[in-house]
Amino acid sequence: MDAKLSPDQGLNFSGIGIASCLAIGLGGAALILDSMGNRLPWQGMSLTLPLLLCALITAALGFWVIPLLQALKTGQIIREDGPQAHLKKAGTPTMGGIFFIPVAVVVACILSNFAKEVVAVSALTLSYGFIGWLDDWQILRRKSNKGISPRTKLALQIGFAVLFCVWLMFNQPTGITSIALPLVSVSIPLGFLFWPLAGFALVAESNATNLTDGIDGLAGGTVAIALLALAAVVAPTAPGLMVFCAALSGACLGFLAHNRNPARVFMGDTGSLALGGALAAVALLTNSLVVLFILSGIFFVETLSVMAQVSYYKATKGPDGKGKRLFKMAPLHHHLELTGWSELQVVAVFYLIAAILATITMAIA
Repeated sequence: MDAKLSPDQGLNFSGIGIASCLAIGLGGAALILDSMGNRLPWQGMSLTLPLLLCALITAALGFWVIPLLQALKTGQIIREDGPQAHLKKAGTPTMGGIFFIPVAVVVACILSNFAKEVVAVSALTLSYGFIGWLDDWQILRRKSNKGISPRTKLALQIGFAVLFCVWLMFNQPTGITSIALPLVSVSIPLGFLFWPLAGFALVAESNATNLTDGIDGLAGGTVAIALLALAAVVAPTAPGLMVFCAALSGACLGFLAHNRNPARVFMGDTGSLALGGALAAVALLTNSLVVLFILSGIFFVETLSVMAQVSYYKATKGPDGKGKRLFKMAPLHHHLELTGWSELQVVAVFYLIAAILATITMAIA
């Protein structure tokens, strides 16, 4: 696709059109995957029912919660050094994660009959959502785009990761300290080294999804795709976690009814940190870290773009204290915007890439 196309040229994108295509695509995929797995779509232990139920509940709940967030003056503070087109979004309610994350957790716990692994993953998800809420709340309280300090945020992320890993040590499935390689049916034993890797995965994945949350509907849609694919991969061995992933994917779809361009609400760190934590926690419990890495291709590239931008700026810093920039702006989605892509073009292309990665993952897992 030509990066210089204006929003009025080439393909005609619309926020509601892209979100509708995604919802239909994921709903259809859930039905097909249930059929292939000999599951009835209206049963609790399926992909379809949790997905659709959470999507409908979240979409309906948004019509009540969003006006409440507006009344509480939770308007987003927009970075002044960000894309100028984003300045018009100032005042859009944030903290949207407070209504779609709990919906998925409650539905998943009920449908899985409160399976211990689902409760554990739900606890980790809510814990990371709490860190995000603290950050969002500080941003609103200070009326700046700086929330809690990066050191405090990282310390809390590591702390909850350690608690989850301690639980995992005493409730670990067989072979969890080995890394399973798709296709070749080989596992690499890591022993104790698995635990630092597990903690890193939780922190890194939550921050990667957080960085991806910068355009209307981008994080919600790409994570919804990754979650449904992960649900399909873990279904044979962990049906409870399959339900959890499907429920959270559906909650993301319901949230997109309000977050698609032009967004009426943002998920904030409350939502994005929780989503990344959920993905990593499920992958750790099901020995699916390699699968997660493939599914997280977009989040990984977004994170790399930020790291490359910072490193290049420092490496090229001159006597005046200023360095050169590798990208017009990081993360990557902002760079694409500043080269002429519309938000809708970025979202559509990233959704397509996420779907391709999901298809590849399900084929090789």
